[in-house]
Amino acid sequence: MSELTALLEPGMLVRHPDQPDWGVGQVQSNIGGRVTVNWPDLGKVVVDGNRIGLLPVYDAN
Repeated sequence: MSELTALLEPGMLVRHPDQPDWGVGQVQSNIGGRVTVNWPDLGKVVVDGNRIGLLPVYDAN
């Protein structure tokens, strides 16, 4: 698991680097690098943090 993925905690906002049209999602859980994110238009999606490095969002505006 990447160091960045290990830092993701519930409530944090993230973007998917390969899916910019998904917008900003909110981390629901991070268990063993499997990150569940709630995306506004997609609902909950589990992302393998070992393969995809989600990007933290510090200012959603």
